[in-house]
This record gives sequence, C-alpha cells and structure tokens, in this order.
Amino acid sequence: MTAWQRLQRLPRAEQRAAQNALLQRYVSEYLYPFSPYYRALFDQHGISPDQIKTVDDLQRLPLSSKQDLLPTDTDPQRFKQFILQPDPASLKKAWPLRKKLPLLWQKWTHGEASVRRRVRDEFAPSFMTFTTGRSAEPVPFFYSPHDIQNLHDTGTRLVDVMGLDSDYKIANVFPYAPHLAFWQVFFAGQAAGMMTLSTGGGKVMGSSGDLRAITRLRADTLIGVPGYVYHLLRRAVADGIDLSSIKSVVLGAERVPPGLKAKIVDLLATLGAHDVSVFGTYGFTEARMAFAECPTKDNAYTGYHLYPDLAIFEVINPETGEVVPDGEDGELVFTPLKARASTVFRYRTGDRVRGGLRYEPCPHCGRTVPRISSDLTRESSLKDLQLLKVKGTLVNLEDAAMLLGSMPEVEEWQIELRKKDDDPHEVDEIVVHLSVKQGCSEDVATKSVRELFKSRLEISPNQVEFLGLDSMLQKIGMETEMKEKRFLDARPKV
Repeated sequence: MTAWQRLQRLPRAEQRAAQNALLQRYVSEYLYPFSPYYRALFDQHGISPDQIKTVDDLQRLPLSSKQDLLPTDTDPQRFKQFILQPDPASLKKAWPLRKKLPLLWQKWTHGEASVRRRVRDEFAPSFMTFTTGRSAEPVPFFYSPHDIQNLHDTGTRLVDVMGLDSDYKIANVFPYAPHLAFWQVFFAGQAAGMMTLSTGGGKVMGSSGDLRAITRLRADTLIGVPGYVYHLLRRAVADGIDLSSIKSVVLGAERVPPGLKAKIVDLLATLGAHDVSVFGTYGFTEARMAFAECPTKDNAYTGYHLYPDLAIFEVINPETGEVVPDGEDGELVFTPLKARASTVFRYRTGDRVRGGLRYEPCPHCGRTVPRISSDLTRESSLKDLQLLKVKGTLVNLEDAAMLLGSMPEVEEWQIELRKKDDDPHEVDEIVVHLSVKQGCSEDVATKSVRELFKSRLEISPNQVEFLGLDSMLQKIGMETEMKEKRFLDARPKV
C-alpha cells in the first residue's frame, strides 16, 4: 500500500497529527533557515520557528499575498526572496543530526561532488512557470527536481481520485504555456505511464486540427479549459465527427459553471459517447499542484480532494484575516509542507469558496481527506473587474459569468463594461453579448437573462446584444487568445 492509499482513508485526527509533525519540521528545517523573505517576516514579528508546532499555530503568522511577490523600485527581482537558498553554513546550522548524517556518509563514500549534486536536486531551480491573471504582472515560480517529483506524485493522485484507467489515452488541449495546468497534465501522464497527446489548444492547431488528432488517437479522456472544450465538442457535432471513444472529460484552469457538465454530456452523447464522467479540477501556480473531484453517476460537484501531507488549507474572513469555522464561506489560504525552490507560506490565494472546507468523509468515494467546495470564485484572475457597483448594487461578475455559462440556450457570451454615454464620469453599465442556440428566440433569451440576473444578482443588464456564433467566437478570441476574453472593459480611461 502506497503512502497516498493509506493517507486518503485515515481518520481526521491522524491526518492532523501528521500535518502538525510535517509543519513543525518544515518551518524549522526549511522555511526559516533558507527563505530570505519568511526569515525576515518571522524576525520582524518576533516569532520563533519553534512556536509553530501545530496547524492552529499558523494563526500566529501574518498572511502573505501576491502583492508581496511583485517587483518594487528598490527590489525589481523580489520573487527571488521567496526561493529557498541554503548554503553549507545554513545547512549545517539548521539541520539536525538525522539529516546531516546521510550527507556525511555520502561524502565519505562518494565524494563531496555527489553531496553537492544531492543538494542541488533538492533545492536548485530547474524549471519555471508563471502566475496568470489580467490584473497583475506575471510572477515567475521555480521548481527544483524535488518539486518536479511532487508534480509527478500529485499527477498520479489526480488519476487515482478521478478513477482514470492507466490504459486511457489522454488528449490534452490546454494551451502550450509556462502555466501549471498544461504541465500538471504532462507530468501526470508521465508518472502514470498514460499515452498523452498535447495539442497546445486552439491557438496552435485550431479546433479542426485538435479534433483530427483526438479522433486519430481514439482518446479516452479529453482535458482542457472549460470554454474551449465546450467549443471543441460543439464543432465536432457540426462536423459530424465520431468521438465515441471519450469516457471522461477533465476541466481545469477556470471555474466550471453548474450547467456546463450537463451540456458537455449532451454533446458527447450526440457524438456517440455515453456514460461520460466530467470532472472539475482546482489548482494555482503558487501551489504547484492541482486537486480533483471524484466520479459520480450524475457528475455531481463533489469538492476538490486535498493532499494533507503536501499542503494545509485554511479559510479566512477576507476582511479580517481571521480563520472561519469549518464549512463557512471565505478566502482560501495555502501553506505547503514539502515545497522547495519558490515557496509561499500562509498565502492568500484570492479565491473565495462558498461552503469552505469539508472534513467529513466524501459521500461518493469515502475518502477522508479534506475537500474544498467546488463552488469557487477565482477572484485572483479578475480583481480589477470582479466587483462593480451598478445602480447602487455591488455585482460579482464571476457570478454573472456562472449564470450565463449555465443557461442551456446560450452558446457563447461576453460581458462588456461601459460608461453611460461614454462619459467617464457617468455610471457603469453592463452589456451582455450573446450567441444563442439555433431556433432560440432573441426576445425569449433577453427576457431569460434579465430575469435571471434580477433574481440572482439584483440587477438587470443595461443591454443584451446578439451576435452569430462565428462572430462571437472571434470576439472572445476562442482560437487566438490564451484565454477567452469573457470580460471586456470598454470604460474610457480617465
């Protein structure tokens, strides 16, 4: 039995005890000795590493955020302060005898050069990705070979949680990019020994090229961004392509609207694929790992199953920073337990979760690991557009996006922000651009959108405008942009 197989069925008390031990060791033997940023933060607040012994002790520490990673005039490469940087002196001082003895033995038996290689394999940056987002500068995040191995391990765990067969052939249509989503799939395929075809998404081969590759492969699993996967399947229906080999669809990099799974299942049924499992996943660059839902007959949103030996999650009140009770809404905070190279700690993800963390055994798969509610708002990628005051009401545009993506009659959509009469001093207006299914009345669609927005968001769009599907696909950059342009800020710059 592997460590993961044992861990995922342990009682919560045993999982928490293991986390406490891992946390205490990580802070004292890795974070404080080798992280310039966090060593300074501990010292600034008068916190000793030996004061962090349990998960509850994390609340002694200040929170950090992406803002702390961004370059400043005095420190244009501030991200380097978050890279663990051991040297012989700090290793000798920080590590206990049980960690130094193996290095001494290796030095005596294989020479000093072999010890340097061993330390480099654990700590030295050898791979880089970037944070994404429309409102902040991308920040590089580095992996050491140790971190790459973690990416392999989490890949096999994702395959296990989703119940994918190791003989499945995978079509990875995430865009080629130095972003976590693409590389997590790549390394998962490597670790699980699964045949994986990476097409690079629509920007590289176009949807027609992707579909040709998928049909030639006779892929069992399709993995990609929700909007592009839906577009690809819709194109397959229009072209009469046989995708009967598809058994599962994995969606990542963006939130999965409540109605999208059903839309995908219906499209695949038309293409000859039945009893298809559709999964949502959750990950972010700073974590350097991703988490998945488990399978159910009705493709329920089961929550993202966590790895308590690799990370601790908290949910905080975003206004006060205080930890909220289990199951309550709030902002996710991330703390790694085995990270090297670029390392954040007690890190505000910017992602809001409705339903918080769940600790009871999963009713679907029986795993006892904690789960993050699938109802996540990815505020980290849309902070500048996220909250908009319209007619005195504060509107969460991500919620508006979920409503449009869930409407069965809507094929594609875009939300545009304007100023009334193009006057920069006037009030904000919301314009919803829609492409609807063939035969759907524009008047009926307009009424549905207005009623849905009014009942759920307490506002109504100022205008609803319609475009043909091809024009809408071009407008949102479906096959020309790294991410579809779902939100357009056309407000005049003051």
